[in-house]
Amino acid sequence: MQNRVNGRIRAREVRVILAATGQQLGVMKLSDAIRKAQEMGLDLVEVAASANPPVCRIVDFGKFKYEAAKHEKEKRNVSSKLKEIKFRVNIDEHDYETKMRHAEEFLDKGNKVRVQLQFRGREMAHQELGMQLMARVKTDLVTMAHVEMEPKLLGKSVTMTLAPLPQNKRKRNFSTDGDLPPLEDGDEDEEAAAEEEA
Repeated sequence: MQNRVNGRIRAREVRVILAATGQQLGVMKLSDAIRKAQEMGLDLVEVAASANPPVCRIVDFGKFKYEAAKHEKEKRNVSSKLKEIKFRVNIDEHDYETKMRHAEEFLDKGNKVRVQLQFRGREMAHQELGMQLMARVKTDLVTMAHVEMEPKLLGKSVTMTLAPLPQNKRKRNFSTDGDLPPLEDGDEDEEAAAEEEA
């Protein structure tokens, strides 16, 4: 197998790591590191040029390039998507909470959320109610996201875009049904008795 040195190593000594096991072979002369890689039938690849001394790995160069390309592709796929949640001015409280739970789920997965409020017919005369609802959404999601685009009236709808906060700063306010504690045996008996009385 041909020996490859990724980039031009200008240092006389390099820190060498055996990629297969993660074992550190220590600081070696560059010529010794190249010879060691050749003996193993592998390549010497520089992975941290700015370190002092530079860090090199003894690895199969083809496999190294494949893994790097795979990692880069995964990173691109993780990039955030834009999800949309639609509201109406006279939304019921339960529906509002359901939509907020969905918004928190999207934000928790790292997606951006576009909140859209549709006006129909005479609702356009009461745009202040729509702006109040958008302000409520903004304050309810303040622990999950920051406003990327403030609420803006476009035609018969108001649109606002939210971007997720960093993972360690997110805190959900709207619990999902799975978060509720299970009923205990005594609770079920009390509920049945209450239903019979009614």
